[in-house]
Amino acid sequence: MAYLAPSEFVTKMIDAGESKLFMSTRDALIRAYMAGAILALAAVFAVTITVQTGSPIFGAILFPVGFCMLYLLGFDLLTGVFVLTPLALIDKRPGVTLSGILRHWGVVFIGNFLGAVTVAVLMAIVFTNGFSTPPNKVGEAIGVIGHARTVGYAEFGAAGMLTLFVRGVLCNWMVSTGVVGAMISTTVSGKVIAMWMPIMLFFAMAFEHSVVNMFLFPSGLLMGGNFSFMDYLIWNEIPTVLGNLVGGLAFTGLTLYATHVKTGPKRSFK
Repeated sequence: MAYLAPSEFVTKMIDAGESKLFMSTRDALIRAYMAGAILALAAVFAVTITVQTGSPIFGAILFPVGFCMLYLLGFDLLTGVFVLTPLALIDKRPGVTLSGILRHWGVVFIGNFLGAVTVAVLMAIVFTNGFSTPPNKVGEAIGVIGHARTVGYAEFGAAGMLTLFVRGVLCNWMVSTGVVGAMISTTVSGKVIAMWMPIMLFFAMAFEHSVVNMFLFPSGLLMGGNFSFMDYLIWNEIPTVLGNLVGGLAFTGLTLYATHVKTGPKRSFK
């Protein structure tokens, strides 16, 4: 499989971030909507496999199928644009501004959320036979996840908030590595392998991904989970978004940019 050198794929990252910022609002919203919907379906798939097998590792191994699908189709996740778009500003690309980046993040957030919630409603219909029966085993499992990863953090106060934030940081360190993986190879098989590894790791470790959570928690509320929408926002989504931003930009975007584009001076042995 064809492999691009780091200096080549980091340049592709900057180019991609720049092009996303000048995309029409309509296109950005549609791409984000579809990304949120596909990732939500992948989350359902992973939880279903976990329930069927009784082993979470099998769900983690197969969850990346959704991530690979959406990036091969050119759709956008908030966690990805957190990494790519600031690089265009740092590289001083013409016309790129902080306000433009923040606006794009807002459009992608809305699109991802709408896509994820759409799937949450559709799957709630499936889980409950059109809201005529109690949730099936998969629906029940999703409700439990929502409780443990909102109220479960709240029980520990500031320490729980710190834990949640750090899990968000670690998550997008891996997810953004998967985003970069889509640019490492020029073949489909190469892209899939490069994306698969870090995504499997983040899901197996139960790190916090803001877009996956846009599905899990609204879905959990529909399934009768014992937490509120404000619990979800305060004790999951907001800290997770902030952690995802820090993790992806600090550990992936800036480190690659600093060492492969704006490299330090070469050492002299004279």
